[in-house]
Amino acid sequence: MRIEYLYRFPVKGLTAEALDDATVDIGGCIPWDRAFALAQGDSGFDAAEPRWLQKTNFMCLARNARIAQLASFFEPGTGLLTLRAPDGATVAAKALTPAGRAEIGAFLTAWLGDEARGAPHFEYVEGHSFCDQRQKVVSLINLASLHDYEAKIGARRHRRRFRANVWFSGAPAWSERDWVGKEIQMGGAVLRITKGTVRCPATEVNPESAERDADPVAELRNLYGHTELGVHAEVIDGGRFAVGDAIEVLTP
Repeated sequence: MRIEYLYRFPVKGLTAEALDDATVDIGGCIPWDRAFALAQGDSGFDAAEPRWLQKTNFMCLARNARIAQLASFFEPGTGLLTLRAPDGATVAAKALTPAGRAEIGAFLTAWLGDEARGAPHFEYVEGHSFCDQRQKVVSLINLASLHDYEAKIGARRHRRRFRANVWFSGAPAWSERDWVGKEIQMGGAVLRITKGTVRCPATEVNPESAERDADPVAELRNLYGHTELGVHAEVIDGGRFAVGDAIEVLTP
């Protein structure tokens, strides 16, 4: 098995950034993955005492399909985050500073329009991840599983609907569902598969059109009797992995 695609999603709900490689720490996620989020005004999120909250407390595709139209670019070296709308409207600000986050938050709040609740605020807390899971994880999807699903429904389901960090090849379709509780070597890191990835309404959104034009949750349930596509993994031995690196299920 090998890594075919590697992504991070710096802003929760916004576009992926392709990576050549990543270095992860024990118990961590891919650096800058879900590092930023627009907290809705009624979320109760407190940056002084950050805690995990469900995705609906933030701007997210499950509730806000229109955000798929925004292009997002983050530069870790400078902290500059650039967001661009299809009409050319753009904001570029230092996402690691309060003033920059206020500028980005105002842009996103205006873009959400009636979907903004209260007074949303754009958040970054060093060391905190706005992941959908309570613990920091790396998400993986088997390309063979996606292709089997597409073949059975007779239609394409763009992989960006499913927002995985790692896409891999070389394993039989759906075999990854048997890895829960097992460890994998991925490049120079070791991860433990913790659970399957249960899909949500975010996958209804076509990343190219921003339209809700499919229902993968219902399709998966009808085809397979479950709503999973992919797995989550926790890092138990840190290290580097890259596109093209091998993945191996370790023998207990």
